[in-house]
Amino acid sequence: MSFDPEAVAWPAGSGLVPAVVQDQADGCVLMLAWVDREALAATLASGEVHFHSRSRDRLWRKGESSGNLLRLRSLALDCDGDALLMTVDPVGPTCHRGTRSCFDEPSADAPTSAQGFAWLETLWTTIAGRAATRPAGSYTTSLLAGGVDAVGRKVTEEATEVLLAAKDDAVAESSGAGRAASRTALAGEAADLVFHALVLLAERGLPPAAVLRVLRERQRPG
Repeated sequence: MSFDPEAVAWPAGSGLVPAVVQDQADGCVLMLAWVDREALAATLASGEVHFHSRSRDRLWRKGESSGNLLRLRSLALDCDGDALLMTVDPVGPTCHRGTRSCFDEPSADAPTSAQGFAWLETLWTTIAGRAATRPAGSYTTSLLAGGVDAVGRKVTEEATEVLLAAKDDAVAESSGAGRAASRTALAGEAADLVFHALVLLAERGLPPAAVLRVLRERQRPG
């Protein structure tokens, strides 16, 4: 990873800058800690996040006793150069209380793993770009050219394929047969359905945020 520690505006005295740690899968903020030159160098050299422990006044590799490591994926400076954003793959819960994030309330209902939905933003950006520019040779462009009927037919087809793949997986499960192939097929068909549903939203000019808003409004405690 290319990152220049000299670009950091290390403060005189403590030599510490705050580091915000974010899960790359969905952007969840996991924790805030402090980094000095030694901790940053150890992080960059090992690929595992290190901090400076202010309570113990020493270098601290996150997870050195619990095993709940933070694997560095990207590193960024803020506009003033005096704060770091660490994007990571967490191994296990980040907080010492056993919660995913240090900002979570301890609860049996707290999520234990991220599913990576944040990546759908990248997919939507691509689809929206195709809808705006209609580049030649693009599959998305050809779908959009057919209007709502063409895209809608693909959504219907893919929904049927998802059902059939799910039934095949259920048969494999009940028979005790290996499920690797059926689960791969189900994931593939579900991916096709999600993609075509997003294209349909783009064709209608409806952002996915509207769909997520409905889902949030429908959610009820318990």
